[in-house]
Amino acid sequence: MGFLLLRELANENHFIFTIDEAKSLASRLRASENCLAQLLPRLVNNGLLIRLRRGLYAGAGVLGDIHVHPFAIATSLVTPSAISHWSAMNYHGLTEQIPQTVTAFTPKKVVTPSMRDSEKQGRTRKHTWEVEGVRCEYVSVKREHFFGFEEVWVDQMSKVKITDRERTMLEGFISPHMFGGMGEVLGILNEHAHELNLKKMVSYALQYGKASVVKRLGWGLEQVGVTGDDLIPLERMPISGFRMLDPTGPHRGPCDKHWMIQNNLSARSV
Repeated sequence: MGFLLLRELANENHFIFTIDEAKSLASRLRASENCLAQLLPRLVNNGLLIRLRRGLYAGAGVLGDIHVHPFAIATSLVTPSAISHWSAMNYHGLTEQIPQTVTAFTPKKVVTPSMRDSEKQGRTRKHTWEVEGVRCEYVSVKREHFFGFEEVWVDQMSKVKITDRERTMLEGFISPHMFGGMGEVLGILNEHAHELNLKKMVSYALQYGKASVVKRLGWGLEQVGVTGDDLIPLERMPISGFRMLDPTGPHRGPCDKHWMIQNNLSARSV
């Protein structure tokens, strides 16, 4: 019965599936819920299934040596979510650095198993969700900021949400600390600005709606040689007071009154 269930799940492209999906298929195969409740743990123990979390499973090498893509695991563990930050940067060819952790953003507040363990043990550390050697990190965003992604096939089995090139680049100006600082972000922008849809990126910045992000992006685009009408919507965004170019840096450095940006990059080493 186990192999029959796994084969039918694979035939329907359920390489990652919920308990409800398994129940629906088991019903069609005339297997009871009690039978399924005993079958799934047995398949896990025999290495034919991976239990990702409660009620969520993935195939493990059955019927053609199936290996589920890490992006598919990350976006299935937490829904809705989309691959983002360094993971998306690498996927789009904006960096050659291969991240050791799969990063995704989500409008949900995520509680990982490591968070529960830390609460019990009284420890604080960076939390990730580790499943079968895949380490996933989730960045929680406001629901209105959960935009700018596309669905892509990352292999023959898995179609996942991932931030598009413009939203990925914008994330560098939203949270530069996730990329090693604003200096790293500006270097990526300088190398790849010609590949980006600037109008889309500007519209994303305005949709995000935070003046500091808009002004950082405008300043950055101007630094890499962008001029003209593309910058006008960013220039028009009202702002009161100067904003740090790198929000994690010191509050000193030359001020650009046009963009209301204080360039504190060089001040880091002072």
